[in-house]
Amino acid sequence: MLMAAATFNSLTLPFSKPEFPFSSIARTHIPTATLNLSRFRPTGFLLCSLSSDHPTTAAGGQLHHKTNTNSTDPQPQIHTCTWNWKGYSIRYQCSGSSGPALVLVHGFGANSNHWRKNIPVLAKSHRVYAIDLIGYGYSDKPNPREVGDSFYTFETWGSQLNDFCSSVVKDKAFFICNSIGGLVGLQAAVAKPEICRGLFLLNISLRMLHVKKQPWFGRPFIASFQSLLRNTAVGKLFFGSVATPESVRSILCQCYHDTSQVTKELVQIILHPGLEPGAVDVFLEFICYSGGPLPEELLPQVECPVLIAWGDKDPWESIELGRAYGDLDTVEDFVVLPNVGHCPQDEAPHLVNPLVESFVSRHSKSPANASTTI
Repeated sequence: MLMAAATFNSLTLPFSKPEFPFSSIARTHIPTATLNLSRFRPTGFLLCSLSSDHPTTAAGGQLHHKTNTNSTDPQPQIHTCTWNWKGYSIRYQCSGSSGPALVLVHGFGANSNHWRKNIPVLAKSHRVYAIDLIGYGYSDKPNPREVGDSFYTFETWGSQLNDFCSSVVKDKAFFICNSIGGLVGLQAAVAKPEICRGLFLLNISLRMLHVKKQPWFGRPFIASFQSLLRNTAVGKLFFGSVATPESVRSILCQCYHDTSQVTKELVQIILHPGLEPGAVDVFLEFICYSGGPLPEELLPQVECPVLIAWGDKDPWESIELGRAYGDLDTVEDFVVLPNVGHCPQDEAPHLVNPLVESFVSRHSKSPANASTTI
């Protein structure tokens, strides 16, 4: 999850190092938080176009194709598609025509383009899908004040992920997840274990601002601060101050250990969807979400194989705290990625892609975990 550990210059929390989800926005100086979704309408159609830019919206159940010809390499084509979920337009990308199905789940404030260095490589031997969670990227961003306080929760995103596998992938799938996306993958796997073949979690969010992880004396302060951001002009002013190329670049340089990977392209990938109508409301809603599940609560319930990999230079999600997840019986291994920050899939794809391929290959051979259309 592109989590902005924000700090309003003069404002810091005295009781714990907070996290602040990064919705195409920021890590200035302010205490951080975490967010989520749930609630719906009827399911519908799907539109596909082949390109990695903002997709057009389908007016019906037809499929349109456009080819991405940005590279002369004989790589699998990447299709940008729109899926109608519960009445909302959901953008995703897909590539590859054979092999096990993989669904890539981005972190907070990111989108499916954050997997641009992984999709073409993994698609050579897998069917790869990368989805924009509702509220993020180029998917619809319903106003939380109109759809209800319980919309942006892990239950909603987990339901979206499972429905995506049933309606679009039409198969069981491996979930490859970064940061907050890891909670989404876990929630989906616990809710419908028959869909998830395996979980590969990259720097999963520790959710340090969760109410259970705060001392009693700090909780009122956090609640008041979140209310200030969500219910007054302060939140939108803050969002506006960080939703700039300069601020986004600064934030990315904090969470990427190798700052040479923070390119103009990456800045635009994160910033552009965050400037779309509705993005600020989703961002402010999420920073007020201090409940919901924790990784340590969901991991013991998972029935599929789980591998956790962690960039050891992550400044927002401490690897020392993350190592504890490796001790759980449901986790087969905890892999340290040296000299890598919070978003290993983009900063160090040369390390992540082979690990994904190995994990999927290992767990695709078991008859009990064989691919079955759903």
